[in-house]
Amino acid sequence: MLQFEPLMELAVDVGELVTMGEAPQGERRVVAILGGTFAGARLRGAILPGADWQLARRDGVLEIDARYALRAEDGGIVQVLSQGYRHGPPEVLAALGRGEAVDPSTYFFRTVMRFETGHAPLAWLNRTLAVASGERRARQVLLQAYALR
Repeated sequence: MLQFEPLMELAVDVGELVTMGEAPQGERRVVAILGGTFAGARLRGAILPGADWQLARRDGVLEIDARYALRAEDGGIVQVLSQGYRHGPPEVLAALGRGEAVDPSTYFFRTVMRFETGHAPLAWLNRTLAVASGERRARQVLLQAYALR
């Protein structure tokens, strides 16, 4: 039976959107991950720089492919791969694009997260899959991550 256990909350600071132009599948974009913080019952610390390599598809779906690392309070480093989708009504997505505050219940923003670390105290993350619900703000992404059990 599938169960969800709260894993952590992440506040991810992001940079400007950079477009790479139209590709065969849609517009390719990249957003720098500048840093941030994360906290959960079993781990907390800082988010290290990375990037979200996006595809804005022609059907209105944004494909998310974020790769970054976490530095836990005990010094352990964890690689994060977070892939998913963001979509919603055109007017809501346009408001997000302008950096406006938007109620997260008005759009879909979900990712699947995988982790990898060589830090023994956090090795349990190597066997953990998580799903996250996201909220996009002007300069930040907030994620509520839940481990699948």
